[in-house]
Amino acid sequence: MNFGVDFLAPGTPDALALLALRVGGMLMLAPAFSATGMPRLLKVGILVLLTMLVAPAAIAAVHGQAQLTPVSALSETLIGMTIGLGAGIIVAAAETAGDVLAIQIGLNGAALVDPMDGSPVGPMGIFMRLFVVTLLLTFNLHHVVLGALADSTEFVHLGSAIDLKAGALAIAGSGSVLFALGIKIAAPVMGVVLIANVALAVAGRAAPQLNLLTLAFPVQIALGLGAIAATLPVIARWLSGWAAMYESFLITTTRAMGAVAH
Repeated sequence: MNFGVDFLAPGTPDALALLALRVGGMLMLAPAFSATGMPRLLKVGILVLLTMLVAPAAIAAVHGQAQLTPVSALSETLIGMTIGLGAGIIVAAAETAGDVLAIQIGLNGAALVDPMDGSPVGPMGIFMRLFVVTLLLTFNLHHVVLGALADSTEFVHLGSAIDLKAGALAIAGSGSVLFALGIKIAAPVMGVVLIANVALAVAGRAAPQLNLLTLAFPVQIALGLGAIAATLPVIARWLSGWAAMYESFLITTTRAMGAVAH
């Protein structure tokens, strides 16, 4: 198969290695692509395939010859991680919301194995994560992420110098964004559960003979699950505009890195 790349041309091996590092960084954090349940050979195949498909445009965009150095290798990996993290942060926020809701409605005692990464997570966290991943795939998550990967080679040439410290700080700072998004997703259900707890407290004061320990848990769980079911369509409608949030994240992070084509 001819991919339109002259493998013997000067600088081509270095450029391919740098591009593979960028693709690998994206695959490490992008939803679905980063699932541990995916066979390693399949991940390697996707890495090689994406590298070869993007290589002609990426190498053509480079002025001069890209050089593989420790700094450039780290830079390319960081750029790829940024592309994957932009989408992954929404999924992680949904999982955080699920974990918070599990604590609020009393389901935090149970732990299941997450089918996407194999780690023990609460049932609500798993549900919210799978729900959001399904929605994002419905909204062409894979197309948008792969498009961002291809476009990045035009705007941030292979081997471009970036501010590694600023980039690492920008990625680390996304943790606060993740937590804020998680709280926003969980806020309506938390409000319902809080009102239910206040109502139960008032009922306990008005009728001391009520056994709140046996009454509170089923009421709290039932109201919490009902509120979650009611808010799922709202979450789905909000996620329909995720591509704009993803683009904003990429622009903000790459500007912080000082990653500009030259």
